[in-house]
Amino acid sequence: MIKTLLAENDLIPFCREEDGTAYSVWKVTVDGKLFVLKLAKGCEAEIYRTFFTGAVKNGLNLPVPELYDSAVVDNKEYLLMEYVEGRNLCHCGRDALKRVLDALISLQKRFWDMPEYQDATYSFEKALEQRKKRGEYLNDPVLEAAYDVFVESFCTIPRTLCHDDLLPFNVLVSDHRAVLIDWEAAGILPYPTSLARLIAHGSEIEGAFFWMTEADKAFAVQYFYEHLVRDMGISYDEYRRTLDYFLLYEYCEWIMLGNRYEDADMERYAAYREKAHGLLREMGRHAESMTE
Repeated sequence: MIKTLLAENDLIPFCREEDGTAYSVWKVTVDGKLFVLKLAKGCEAEIYRTFFTGAVKNGLNLPVPELYDSAVVDNKEYLLMEYVEGRNLCHCGRDALKRVLDALISLQKRFWDMPEYQDATYSFEKALEQRKKRGEYLNDPVLEAAYDVFVESFCTIPRTLCHDDLLPFNVLVSDHRAVLIDWEAAGILPYPTSLARLIAHGSEIEGAFFWMTEADKAFAVQYFYEHLVRDMGISYDEYRRTLDYFLLYEYCEWIMLGNRYEDADMERYAAYREKAHGLLREMGRHAESMTE
């Protein structure tokens, strides 16, 4: 079926949220029903085979689109998937955010501490290598020292299934459901990975690409703790300190890009340097208050 669909000329491409350009994901109709056809990239096909195969059929109720078929055509793998109605979280509202958090929490509870999957898909070692590489381009002794602590934390804290690129446009929310999409980079990784990615880049600035209030960020942090992390025997202070380092990692993305490509004038570079240093100052004040 997939080969036939690819040969047709009425495929409707989806467009990237970032710039509106079309990419290799299409809306298709089969016997009057909508589906998504996509070129598998990264580890998405393996993620589905390892974690999600038959989720709906087997009653697992996982918050991901169902995979119906896959096929290799011209040495490329394509996936035929459930079409999910919904909107993303680029303009965050509290109700939608809660549904997304519930979806993430349900997945992470199911796959918490499962070392048998440690090397499946996007392995921990590959993720660690990528994290270390980012730290090589900070060009800032203060950030480098804090980043070293992040890397240490990344190696020691509990792991579960994480979507490693859970930006707000990689979720779809309807009135009754939220699903996480585009699993190109994912695996058994430290548990704050997805949450930090989801909330780190939100801003209250008018017209922000990812719009999220500080109140909603605080809600997400607390809700995630109360509905997942606390049940795993982790104290709030330990969780909050760990999450801060994972937020620091997210902020360092644009610092790394500016330094690596010698483009410190890029719009996000200065803003994210300030975010990173502001977070470290806040962490320092919190640490002082804990010792008083």
